[in-house]
Amino acid sequence: MHKNNHKLRIGIVGAGNIVRTRHLPALKRHPDVEIVAVSNSTYESSENFCREQSLSALPMRDWAELVALSDIDIVWIGTTPYMHSAVTISALEAGKHVFCQARMSMDLAEAEEMLAASKRYPELVTMLCPPPFGLRGDLMVKKILAENYIGGPHHVRLQSFTSNYLDPSAPAHWRQKIEISGLNILTLGIYVEVLHRWLCDITGVFAREKIIYPVREGYEVIIPDLITVLCSFENGAEGVLEFSGINALTQGDRLEIYGSAGTMTYDFSANVVQAGKVGDRALHVVDVPPELEGEWRVEEDFLAAVKSKGRVRPHPTFEDGVRYMRVVQAVADSRARNEWVAIKS
Repeated sequence: MHKNNHKLRIGIVGAGNIVRTRHLPALKRHPDVEIVAVSNSTYESSENFCREQSLSALPMRDWAELVALSDIDIVWIGTTPYMHSAVTISALEAGKHVFCQARMSMDLAEAEEMLAASKRYPELVTMLCPPPFGLRGDLMVKKILAENYIGGPHHVRLQSFTSNYLDPSAPAHWRQKIEISGLNILTLGIYVEVLHRWLCDITGVFAREKIIYPVREGYEVIIPDLITVLCSFENGAEGVLEFSGINALTQGDRLEIYGSAGTMTYDFSANVVQAGKVGDRALHVVDVPPELEGEWRVEEDFLAAVKSKGRVRPHPTFEDGVRYMRVVQAVADSRARNEWVAIKS
């Protein structure tokens, strides 16, 4: 392979469904981007990906060999969390920009190692994949809160229920395997990231959990099927966050923020914002004007940052990731100790 100064050359580590369906279509729309190497879970799957998606790309047996290629500019990590830290740090040490799929890491210690590595190479761009939840109304929610429309928030409720793990005869999903997913539970980290973006940092947690089906096809599951988290926020608000993978006939994920002057809700399934002030008869739907309507620009934002030669820092940053991994770690510690855990920044 020979360096082409007119194109950004990408090596993909982990070319599963999320890369195929979400990232690759956007990357292919950029004429100045080229997929040059792919390392998937097996060499055969790497070959299949290259045959189907990028005939000019080189399938590779080992991700470490891909990272070491001299003419790759970007390492695009699409693996599950257990590989994120090792691949990220190796890629940075090899002088590559890094895009890493969420969740950031297995635990807080790995997240902090990734952040420390990124600080050693400030000329390299790093970015985590953001959650798509709340993307459409993101700026409108921030506007409502910034304008103090509902007053100072004092109570937060979030529910994220699915029936994905309701069938006891189904095999364990990779997200239910701690050796692959780490301390991440259901959509906990995803929504903590959203709450941090809209409100402020969570400063303490107390978690209660339940495993309804502890054995799946002989595999012992130790990641909870459902969990409830009491939490406090830096602004003084209190929160109740509920997550479940075993709830039938669910109505969709929902956030409620209660303030001193009113209430705001977000229906994540319908991407609908509602708000109301004290004295209103009911909440009303908030129209999101086109100029405030968010859209998926993840790949464009990362590539623009790389082209800026570090002048632009795309979000979520590794600092953002460490912030939500602190909460994920604290929830795990609270579960283990059955006590309130304060979170120190």
